[in-house]
Amino acid sequence: MYYVDQQQINERLQQIPSLIEGVEQIEQKWDHSVLMHLAQERAIQLSIEIVTDVGSLLIDGFIMRDASSYEDIMDIIAQEGVLDALLHKKLVALVQLRKPIVQQYTEWERSNLHPCVLELPSILRSFADSVQHYLVKELQL
Repeated sequence: MYYVDQQQINERLQQIPSLIEGVEQIEQKWDHSVLMHLAQERAIQLSIEIVTDVGSLLIDGFIMRDASSYEDIMDIIAQEGVLDALLHKKLVALVQLRKPIVQQYTEWERSNLHPCVLELPSILRSFADSVQHYLVKELQL
């Protein structure tokens, strides 16, 4: 029997709609201002935190192998059938942005809208749908 903290997973997934709304506003109102640059960085960072937190909760709850990195979290949940190959690839690319944003922020390119911002809404929607589908299948909800 697994103990999957569905409440924690749902709390994180429930942040996705407002994050998507924010990302869409950033895209629509993009003006190269400092505020827009900071907003896009925070949106990317929150997206990364949500997918890695949920991935970690799935790994812990379903007693999957331990992850050694953010990319490994995505690899593990893909291997366990949570993600399809295309979503896995996009999520790995997303989580690889964590180090540049959090640790190498002095070198982060701030002249344009980051290309991943355009894909974030569909990535986040697909991620939430995939996680919910997996939970229903595995927990027979």
